[in-house]
Amino acid sequence: MTCRVLKLSRQPYYRWLATSTPEADVVEAYWANALFDVHRDGPEFAYRYFADEVEASGQPMAVRSAWWLCSAYI
Repeated sequence: MTCRVLKLSRQPYYRWLATSTPEADVVEAYWANALFDVHRDGPEFAYRYFADEVEASGQPMAVRSAWWLCSAYI
């Protein structure tokens, strides 16, 4: 039904559905989610504090990655 409503062909849709998501995209999504959670708790802090908080929660992250994600998403 989704393919019919969105006017998509079934074969490319199922091919896309069968492919796995790259590990880098999954890690980036976890980082972005963790940064957003920390930002919601304290929006006045900077990306370096956010990176420290994300690392404290168990997700290893470089400060440069935190800066990049904060500038792109927050």
